Amino acid sequence: MHHKTKKKIGLIGGGQIGGNLALLSVQKQLGDVVLYDIPAAEGMVKGKALDINQLSAVDGYDARVLGTTDWKDVAGSDVIIITAGVPRKPGMSREDLLEINLKIMRDVATNIKQHAPDAFVINIANPLDAMVYALHKISGLPKHMVVGMAGVLDTSRFKCFVAEALGCSIRDIEALVLGGHGDDMVPLIRYATVGGVPLTELLPKEKLDPIIKRTREGGAELVGLYKTGSAYFGPAASAIAMAESYLLDRKRVLPGAALLEGQYGINGYFFGVPVTIGGHGVEKIHEIKLNAEEKAEMEKSFQSVKKTVDSVKL
Repeated sequence: MHHKTKKKIGLIGGGQIGGNLALLSVQKQLGDVVLYDIPAAEGMVKGKALDINQLSAVDGYDARVLGTTDWKDVAGSDVIIITAGVPRKPGMSREDLLEINLKIMRDVATNIKQHAPDAFVINIANPLDAMVYALHKISGLPKHMVVGMAGVLDTSRFKCFVAEALGCSIRDIEALVLGGHGDDMVPLIRYATVGGVPLTELLPKEKLDPIIKRTREGGAELVGLYKTGSAYFGPAASAIAMAESYLLDRKRVLPGAALLEGQYGINGYFFGVPVTIGGHGVEKIHEIKLNAEEKAEMEKSFQSVKKTVDSVKL
């Protein structure tokens, strides 16, 4: 008889997002968690693991967390979520992080190739679109097993601000934010609905424009408030939504940074588009019809992603 074991989730980076990812994985009973960081952060990952394992006794969770500085413990992970890297400080753009986080990604991607080549890998490290590109190139993982988390978070920020403006339940808002994870991201207003009603019927342009602006600057707003780092609850929840769709074969349609091969006129770059995530990873890339204005916005967003990616020296 084939013995079924729990799924294994490898979290690379034990900072604020890593800790929240570990907690959410356990709370959602997605599987056992390995929280990895470099030796300098050994106390932090071991402490977080112990803390969450003790919390499990209160709520009756059976998943365990292991804090480690050894990549061998990550071996055989079903899903890997990468948060390793330095966060933004006030006044920094995501692009300012490129050089230092690229060094870290080289090491991470090489180790994934060696220890967990069959994992579905979700990247959160910034600059998002360039990091996921580097991850794919260095690890050699199949394109459908690598995705960047950006659009789920950007979309959730947009929904949050719309719900606030309308005084309605956030659950009834459907929206899509595409493009690169930066100031040129593209909230597709035309496709947004509230309880099935087009958003444009409910909010006039002068109310929508500040929401779009605030969505684009959503990450920077939090960096400015936190001062010592960037968002962590939202990014963790967003990556878990993607991981869960893979592990449970939910086939959810979510915005994700996927490798495009001609879709949207883009070839060879990771870019935020609607994708289906199921048990085989990124199972489908959805190419939706865009009008001239939306196409121009997508092109502008792509050019800024391309500029950053093209400066990546692998």
